[in-house]
Amino acid sequence: MSDPSAERPRYALYYAPRAEEALAIVASRWLGRSPDTGEARDIPPVGSIPRERLSELVADPRLYGFHGTLKPPMALADDVTERDLLDAVGAFAATERQIDVPLLALVELGDFLALVPAERCAVLQDLADRCVIEFDAFRRPAGVAELTRRRAAGLSARQDELLRRWGYPYVMEQGRFHLTLTGHVKDPGERATILAELQDRFAPFIDQPLAVRDLCVFRQPAPDRLFTVLARFRLGGGRRLTTQVWRAA
Repeated sequence: MSDPSAERPRYALYYAPRAEEALAIVASRWLGRSPDTGEARDIPPVGSIPRERLSELVADPRLYGFHGTLKPPMALADDVTERDLLDAVGAFAATERQIDVPLLALVELGDFLALVPAERCAVLQDLADRCVIEFDAFRRPAGVAELTRRRAAGLSARQDELLRRWGYPYVMEQGRFHLTLTGHVKDPGERATILAELQDRFAPFIDQPLAVRDLCVFRQPAPDRLFTVLARFRLGGGRRLTTQVWRAA
């Protein structure tokens, strides 16, 4: 059965560092593109891992752009527009404040690598939970095909409950804020090589605080197209910092 929402644009609420920030620059060099500017670059080999293989291992985070998820990607419901979503996100962001994560850590989450808060950050988790809830009215319900695909990964009873209610299984207490740096790296040798490389590249940010200053709306125009920053709102600012008119090819 085909999913009627599969060809629709998808939108997500993310934290992402601003394009001029050092973290964004290092991440864009690692993943080979900037979700703010659309700038793309070649990914050089790392150790014994050739360029082509490394490109495969970072393909997923490259697709989504460097970010931390607050509201997972969704197609819009039939009765709302992109403008409705942007207006609502702007109003929501104006009521919030910057969140200061005490320390970042580079960790292995299963078989992929990511930057995460070194300790649970309750205020950041609360922001993510409220984004999931507040903007659910904008979400087109998941179709049968999407639900089947999600369940194929093997979900707990609680995760399946969250999938049915919020369209994604890894939210609320089942979610963990993270800034993804690789896709699945199943080979332990490759994972160790990449971990060492990331420890070197991201050394200025590991064991350092992270200021979550913005709430971003990312847009994916169609399946397999790149997510890019559509709009960026400063938390507590009540104004839009950028509106992205560039669209990924």
